[in-house]
Amino acid sequence: MKLFEYQAKELFASHGIPVPNSALIHSLDQLDGALAQTGLPCVIKCQVLQGGRGKAGLVKMARNKQEARRLAEDYFAQVPRLKAILGEEAVDYRQELYLGLSMDAKSGQAILMASGEGGVDIEKTAQENPDAIQTLNVNFVQGLQPYQCREMGFALGLSAKQVNQLTRIMLGLYRLFNEKDLALVELNPLAVLKNGDLAVLDGKVNSDDNASFRHPDLVAMRDIRQEDETEVAASQHDLNYVTMDGDIGCMVNGAGLAMATMDVIKLEGGEPANFLDVGGGANKERVTEAFKLILSDEDVKAIFVNIFGGIVRCDMIAEGIIAAVKEVDVKVPVIVRLEGTNVEEGKKLLRESGLAITPADDINDGARKAVAAVKQAA
Repeated sequence: MKLFEYQAKELFASHGIPVPNSALIHSLDQLDGALAQTGLPCVIKCQVLQGGRGKAGLVKMARNKQEARRLAEDYFAQVPRLKAILGEEAVDYRQELYLGLSMDAKSGQAILMASGEGGVDIEKTAQENPDAIQTLNVNFVQGLQPYQCREMGFALGLSAKQVNQLTRIMLGLYRLFNEKDLALVELNPLAVLKNGDLAVLDGKVNSDDNASFRHPDLVAMRDIRQEDETEVAASQHDLNYVTMDGDIGCMVNGAGLAMATMDVIKLEGGEPANFLDVGGGANKERVTEAFKLILSDEDVKAIFVNIFGGIVRCDMIAEGIIAAVKEVDVKVPVIVRLEGTNVEEGKKLLRESGLAITPADDINDGARKAVAAVKQAA
């Protein structure tokens, strides 16, 4: 789950991480009171769950009350699903740093990332100049040590005073990451102000959905009105779904197999329309809901079902697919690759179903047939 900027900054402040004065504004009636807190000039920020807000014109400076009101009026009127804006004091700064913390899947440890080149182009920096980003793996038993923070601070070229501030920020960030079971935290930019102090001007926090049962306070922060409607519907059926821009719907059991399926579709010249993991128990009910989710995307021209029948037999999976295709009344070609127990029986059921279902021999054959079906439909 992604948090809004104002929610992230509330968590930062509660863990001793400095942030500018700000006030949340839900309506124009609250604007004057917010400006009394932030002062002028101030920055008006749309609270939406998307990156690149500055480049999209959703973060702008207001030099006086008239500009602040004009910006607020425009944002509330023009930005879809916007429920709040954040008014924040304008601060002068001389450098943008980046500080991030996430999990390193390979080592099973937390990984800290820092750079002296923060801001909106940090992804470009990571691609074009990876040496500008320092990394530090943190052992969960030992925890993050102050000397490690100091070493990273001096490597960034900070002064002794700033290194001490960075150490407190990094230790607070690590404490927040662990206490809330977070998946990702980014301070970007972590700014060096004109007076030499450090402060977080923007931040990103993603929680780990698997730990939500331990953190009802984070769950209460969720606003599904800002999320993809299809992804919200998928979560209500315990399906892992991510919307993409292609035209081949994917239904797979297992996240790794789903990633491989999308890769093979790309290699065959196609474009996946989604990531969809139905999990190990690919029964009729889950498959039916999966078809509904996929077909809610009008751009889908074919569906590639790639199922490994390890927990459930392939003939039972085939029966579930046939029943689901009938119930949902699927009109686009469906290519199915099954592997596992009773695979031949499953393929026979698909061939004899009388429906527009095409069995595939393997993942590559299935991807080729799905791409060919899209080209034929075009």
